[in-house]
Amino acid sequence: MKIVVDCGIPFIKDLLEPYAEVVYLPGEDIRKEDLVDADAILIRSTTHCTRDLLDETKVKFIGTATTGFDHIDVDYCRVKKIHWVNAPGCNAKAVAQYVTSAILCFSKKYGFRPSDKTIGIIGVGQVGQKVERSARLLEMNVMLNDPPRSRNEGEKNFHSMESLLSKCDILSFHPILEKEGPDKTYHMVDATFFKKLKKPVFLINTARGAIFDTEALKKAIKEGKVIDCALDCWENEPNVDRDLLATSLIATPHIAGYSSEGKANATRNIVEQLNIFFDLGMPKFSPSLPLPEDPILKIHKNSPHKISSALLYAYDPLKDSDYFKGHPEKFEEIRENYHLRREYKAFRILNAKDTDSDILRAFGFQTPLRSAENHGEDVYRE
Repeated sequence: MKIVVDCGIPFIKDLLEPYAEVVYLPGEDIRKEDLVDADAILIRSTTHCTRDLLDETKVKFIGTATTGFDHIDVDYCRVKKIHWVNAPGCNAKAVAQYVTSAILCFSKKYGFRPSDKTIGIIGVGQVGQKVERSARLLEMNVMLNDPPRSRNEGEKNFHSMESLLSKCDILSFHPILEKEGPDKTYHMVDATFFKKLKKPVFLINTARGAIFDTEALKKAIKEGKVIDCALDCWENEPNVDRDLLATSLIATPHIAGYSSEGKANATRNIVEQLNIFFDLGMPKFSPSLPLPEDPILKIHKNSPHKISSALLYAYDPLKDSDYFKGHPEKFEEIRENYHLRREYKAFRILNAKDTDSDILRAFGFQTPLRSAENHGEDVYRE
């Protein structure tokens, strides 16, 4: 069999060669002539699987190493019986890590404690649930908004958007992009949205840029209705609005989910589905992930900010933001060559004791456990 693979998919090189002829190409350069005799394609969002690309080819399987799949014509695939898979939730922990760090950056700049704030999470799928967990570990008051889940599960655990706009200090957005219908999210943050706000808020968008009406957002910032923003997604990206870029504390080129673990999860998902679909008999996918430059953090025992110091040590989005603000024209280049960060579990924390150790371990860090069996020695556990 023959498989065409986007050469930008991490950890996939040499994985499929024992089972197929493999052709590696940049995702944006994959053409119909490359697929005429291909049985499968493994792609990212840069390859648009439309009728024009797929018609009169042998392709029977599409695997996209992304959470979204709006670059795949699913109706065409259904008619042509082309099986496709994506990787939902593969980067959920990475996005939650980004949101957590964004909250802490707001906290440092504006002098508040996260535990004194209420966060509204809009869209409570796999990412939203991870964000909720992190917010609760920060002892924040949490309000959830997810109309589809509320209809299916009951309103007990969910709040209306009006309630969030009345009570929340921070709003973090994680819905899918719906352009029509009862759960439309396209431009859900518009002039009407801002008119309903009862107090100034911080905004975080790691979902889709078109959820925000850019002009309405810029006006709300000027009027003081929005205190500050952390924006990873942009309307009309890669063409980023320069005024909005300049006024946002955190501005990044759609890399919130770009962790080594998240990318490995995505690759694992589509390769395992490929293996099942074609019955290839491949072994379990176990990539070797690169270590952080310095995976060990020693926190002073008297530090009042142990938790936030550790979280920002693992990932500080301001570094990515500063570079992107200086090179906004390199949106796609930065994404393509992004140095994948590691999630919390790659880091070991020294000197974390008692409650701090429990919280850090709940986030995923390796922290010391002491017990009589260890004769007082530190044993590290995730």
